[in-house]
Amino acid sequence: MAELETREIEYFVAVAEELNFRRAAERLLIAQPALSKAISRLESRLGVRLLDRDSKRVCLTAAGEALLSQGRLALSAVSLAARSAQQAARPDARLRLVMKPGGDANLLSGILAAYAREPGAREVDVLFGGVSDRIEFLRDGRADIALLYTPLDDLTGLRHATLLTEERVAVLPRGHRLARRHRLRLADLQGETMPRWQGLDEAGEGPQVADMSQLTHLITLGRAIALLPPSALGPPHPDLIRVPVTDAPPSSLVLAWPRAANSPAVEAFARCAVAAAVSAGPPASAA
Repeated sequence: MAELETREIEYFVAVAEELNFRRAAERLLIAQPALSKAISRLESRLGVRLLDRDSKRVCLTAAGEALLSQGRLALSAVSLAARSAQQAARPDARLRLVMKPGGDANLLSGILAAYAREPGAREVDVLFGGVSDRIEFLRDGRADIALLYTPLDDLTGLRHATLLTEERVAVLPRGHRLARRHRLRLADLQGETMPRWQGLDEAGEGPQVADMSQLTHLITLGRAIALLPPSALGPPHPDLIRVPVTDAPPSSLVLAWPRAANSPAVEAFARCAVAAAVSAGPPASAA
């Protein structure tokens, strides 16, 4: 079985993401001929063609798509291993929690207070990420734990504790045709324009948004509607109406961390988070 070196994977991922050898070489700070030879050697060792290339374009083969997907995970795992080793060597290391702004359903202050009472509790740094990159913070070791929303976020390879589960609501401009309804079903939303979150591989032709402020602006302008958990929305907006969608899959706020991580501090934080969420409202469950 062919074994891959980290540098080979890094070279291939750069080419696959840029789909241009010159730009990939500049990104990697190596000469373009050397990069081309390295990719050719990699294809020869694997016995597959990873890229279809000619003088005008570069595109991925099916084998290349597979290696790109797994290669990104492999590079993240290597980075996580290095950062974990560095963290473990520091007895005063802080816990790093990543979340999107406002993405805690007002639970974070109670969670931090509960964890602070734990014997040996560490200081907690709160980091802010976007809709699409919080999981990358976990996978490459920039954060130890994250607040995520399912089913939007992919929890593959992560352990998690569920803090809050909510019925989702349609977020509509005040003058929308459905704004006076008390309940909706998914069928009622057929034909409506839904936004696409920047960085997520979503189908559709709706406008792309990077954060909640952009989404709110688009909805108030009547350019889109959204289907979201109430806790992700923040305080009520005077120009927006929220209508429950009874048959939409529920959304859960979860605390997540890498499955491979083995940290008593993370385990203690997760235990405190569930207990604080239970005290704050509806029962929470762990998985």
